[in-house]
Amino acid sequence: MTIRFAALTALAALSVGTACGAQLLPKDTEVWTPEPPVVAPGAQPSAAPSDALVLFDGTDLSQWVATKDKSPAGWTVEGGVLTVNKAAGNIETKQSFGDYQLHIEWRIPANITGEGQARGNSGLFLASTGGGDAGYEVQILDSYQNPTYVNGQAASLYKQRPPLANASRKPGEWQTYDVIWRAPVFGADGALVKPARVTLLHNGVLVQDNVELTGETVFIGKPKYKAHGKSPIKLQAHRDPSEPISFRNIWVRELGPAG
Repeated sequence: MTIRFAALTALAALSVGTACGAQLLPKDTEVWTPEPPVVAPGAQPSAAPSDALVLFDGTDLSQWVATKDKSPAGWTVEGGVLTVNKAAGNIETKQSFGDYQLHIEWRIPANITGEGQARGNSGLFLASTGGGDAGYEVQILDSYQNPTYVNGQAASLYKQRPPLANASRKPGEWQTYDVIWRAPVFGADGALVKPARVTLLHNGVLVQDNVELTGETVFIGKPKYKAHGKSPIKLQAHRDPSEPISFRNIWVRELGPAG
C-alpha cells in the first residue's frame, strides 16, 4: 500500500511538472537585475564609505551650527578631536536627514569626576526637532562601573529603553556608536502613521534591536510624538559639572525607505 501511494504521488508530481512546462532549473530563481549600487568601504574599520557625508573629519566644524541660533558651532577642535564647550550649548548639523546610518566615536576623559548622571553626560539626538534638548536621544555617559538608572545609562534610548548590554569601555578609551535610524512618518493631518525605530551597536555590540520609540525624549513624563519632517542630528552640551567629553570620526549615509 505504501509503495503504491508513493508511486501515485510521483506520477502526480510528474503530471504537474509536465502541465506547467519544463522542470525548474537553478537559474530560474536567480535574480540579476537591478544590480545594487557599488559602495566602496572605508580603508580602515569605521572609516567613512564612499557614499557617506563626513560630518566631522578632525579638521573643522563646517557641517555644524549652534542649535540655539544657528550661528557657527562654538565647540573646540584640536588634534583631530572635537570637545564639548558646555557654555556654548548644543550643536547640530546644518543638513537635515530622514532615514540614515550614522557612525560616531566618543571618549570620556580619563580624569572624569562625578558619579551617576553627573559623570561624562552628553547625548546624541537622532533627530533634533527644536531648540534645547528637543528630539530623540541616545544617551552618552560614563557607564563603566558607574551605576545609574538603566534607561539613562550609555546606549539607552533615554527614559524609554535600556540597552541590551553594557558595552562601555573605561574612561580615556574611544567608544563607537553605529546607528540605523528610521524616522517617524506622519500623515498630511499630522497624525502618526509609522513610529520611529532605532538599531544601535555600542562598540560592536548590539544594544538596541530595531526598537520602536513611543515618542520624543522627555526628562519628566511620558514620550509623545509631534509631527515633523527631516531633522538635523544634534550633540548635547550637558551642563553637569564633570569634565567635557570628546568626539571624532562622524559620518552619515542617507537610506531609502525601509522595505
